[in-house]
Amino acid sequence: MIETEVANEPAAQRAYRALERMIVTLDLQPGGITTEGALIERLALGRTPVREAIQRLAWEGLIEIRPRAGLAVAPLLAHDWPLVVDARTGVEIVLARSAARHASPADKQRLHDAADQMNDAVAAADALAFLEADKQLDDVFAAASDNSFAVRVAAPLQTHSRRFWFRYQSDTGLAQSAEHHIRLIRAVIDGDEWQAGREAERLMLMLRQLAEHAARR
Repeated sequence: MIETEVANEPAAQRAYRALERMIVTLDLQPGGITTEGALIERLALGRTPVREAIQRLAWEGLIEIRPRAGLAVAPLLAHDWPLVVDARTGVEIVLARSAARHASPADKQRLHDAADQMNDAVAAADALAFLEADKQLDDVFAAASDNSFAVRVAAPLQTHSRRFWFRYQSDTGLAQSAEHHIRLIRAVIDGDEWQAGREAERLMLMLRQLAEHAARR
């Protein structure tokens, strides 16, 4: 049974978060086949919220619904990762600048927490903990942004990118990723719009280099 991540969070959102995590961490194997019934049993949630979550993941390109044949988890092809990063770059710069302009004190505290969690994850070589902190960072940027269009574009790309990163990251990549994320967090907390955009661009460049390396393997 999954844990409630946010008090009073709708069941469909809880189902989505749980399934997204399972896909990102390869608990649901790339290219693997499952069924709606199996996911309902695993999550211990009702049919309607799980079905809504599946529909959302299908729209994001993470699950393919095959009538009478089950649900196919999207394959993970290394040469697709650079394309995901290229698609993310512009919108991440927009979100970073917007967050620097609009982040509330509560948002900034959550960013402080995410930075601390990233440092702890590096010290423990815990990629899963890092992913949770990274997801929190994306959620704060989405909440602080005044651009709902950018948020809708960014969200599925962020999920795809996390899945690739989890598959191909190394211990060195973990520390490097944390360093770039924390620089971005500091710029947003400082309210430095220009620097936040620059750090977002540098973060995407770092991810592009990791993606190119993975694609050449």
